[in-house]
Amino acid sequence: MLNPKETPTPLRVIAVTNQKGGVGKTTTAINLGTALAAVGKNAVILDLDPQGNASTGLGITHAQRQRSLYHVLIDRLPLAEAMIATAIPRLSIVPSSFDLSGAEMELSGVSRRSFRLRDALVTVNQAPSSHSPIDYVLIDCPPSLNLLTINALAAADAVLVPLQCEFFALEGLSQLIRTIELVKSSLNPKLEIQGIVLTMYDRRNKLSDQVADDVREHLGQKVYQTVIPRNVRISEAPSHGKPALLYDHKCAGSRAYIQLAGELIQRERALRAM
Repeated sequence: MLNPKETPTPLRVIAVTNQKGGVGKTTTAINLGTALAAVGKNAVILDLDPQGNASTGLGITHAQRQRSLYHVLIDRLPLAEAMIATAIPRLSIVPSSFDLSGAEMELSGVSRRSFRLRDALVTVNQAPSSHSPIDYVLIDCPPSLNLLTINALAAADAVLVPLQCEFFALEGLSQLIRTIELVKSSLNPKLEIQGIVLTMYDRRNKLSDQVADDVREHLGQKVYQTVIPRNVRISEAPSHGKPALLYDHKCAGSRAYIQLAGELIQRERALRAM
């Protein structure tokens, strides 16, 4: 069981990423953030995808995005000044904006262009502000390997990979692992794969079982025991500007994300004990 009164832990930055789109990356970021907040952790989601789906999925209107990650990366706006409280207690977001789509070109000629996000995170729990100390930062990355994703990987302590239970899952995963290893060797020596979570799992489909077995055979303990089922309530929730846990906390998808948060915290506890 999770204990909301656990001793505060050092800030952990986790990049939620997969170069392939449509794998449940944003859904995982917002629902995992919600689940962490529900068990007493202070969490912030960084919406690094110019499409801004994480912001929309948490009910953040375009009018509220006057300060976004674009301003953090380009203008060096302090991260705390761009945070917006969500409807979920203890969960905040730094939203995306349309300007973020041009950030890569604007960053191309600046110094430390791969480390702008890392630099912004350094003082997020040190600067005087009204927010409580943050336990987890979840970065919702774009579905591509570009300078924004590189910034996320250079800033992160670990990577969480949502992996759809489909035929080409392992092929795409091998490419992502090579990218992570490249970033680790050149930009961020501490970067590790925190875990791989199987998404859109359909018990009625033998292919889902086959993919799950193949991934576990190749990556063993890196794969979470929790699997996220294909669930219509998860799909409906973003259109209401709510995470699934707020839209329908009793549905199978919501229960799975609560279990995933528990498993993530257990893994983090084990890492700190090493």
